[in-house]
Amino acid sequence: MKILLNNTSLFKSLRPFNDLGFVPTMGSVHKGHLSLINKSKKLCKKTIVSIFLNPKQFNNKKDLKSYPRNIKKDLKILKKTRKVDFVYLPKFKDIYKDNKKPKIVLNKKDKILCAKFRKGHFEGVLDVMNRLTKIINPSKIFMGEKDYQQLYLVKKFLEKKYKTKIISCKTIRDRNKIALSSRNMLLNKSNLNTACKIYRKLLNIRKMIYNQKNIFDFLKKQKKKLEINYRIKIDYLELRKEKNLKPAINDNNSRLFIAYYLNKVRLIDNL
Repeated sequence: MKILLNNTSLFKSLRPFNDLGFVPTMGSVHKGHLSLINKSKKLCKKTIVSIFLNPKQFNNKKDLKSYPRNIKKDLKILKKTRKVDFVYLPKFKDIYKDNKKPKIVLNKKDKILCAKFRKGHFEGVLDVMNRLTKIINPSKIFMGEKDYQQLYLVKKFLEKKYKTKIISCKTIRDRNKIALSSRNMLLNKSNLNTACKIYRKLLNIRKMIYNQKNIFDFLKKQKKKLEINYRIKIDYLELRKEKNLKPAINDNNSRLFIAYYLNKVRLIDNL
């Protein structure tokens, strides 16, 4: 596993390879990331993982400050897999050297779900993914379905510009069925127990949708119940089509999306 600390080292190391799998991360590597690496190893000759905590996709300075980070631990985990060929640890100037790139603006129809509540977040995500793709030039990028809106927007944006293919990978959950996330490290045992109960409740809600005539009203009531019963703040609880994220009127080819705060930590999920 070769560690690349700057773009000069990266360009020199990657030049011989044209079948490169890329797993972008912000660090705090967990089993969800490892599943992306496993998929890349199966489909590509070489795999590169980036660790870059991108400040431009955080709309809240406190969130950026509290985001868990431990590079030494991450490198130890990645090395242990024996499936990672390169780890890219860029500095801010390596990514944002060229600031003349046109500003990314989300379409009005895309300002839904997390984009509605986290102003500038996806513009930051698309900008950094555009820059990373241009620098690394991978044949495939592996991303998880837990951040489904992110996956949808990045796929739509990048596949128009590059020959790179975005590969979606299933959400990895712990034994309590909580979707794995770096932010889970900020939760205590009691919080994780509550998150488990919320997931089970969401499963019931998902099943009940099938019999509802007015899904919007049904979810509005369920959102209120969840907030009262678990003392949480919910940004949204919505059913949307997988294909284009438009509001769904039935449960065919759709997903139930939620974003909520638990002990001031924002968690997202879809099922």
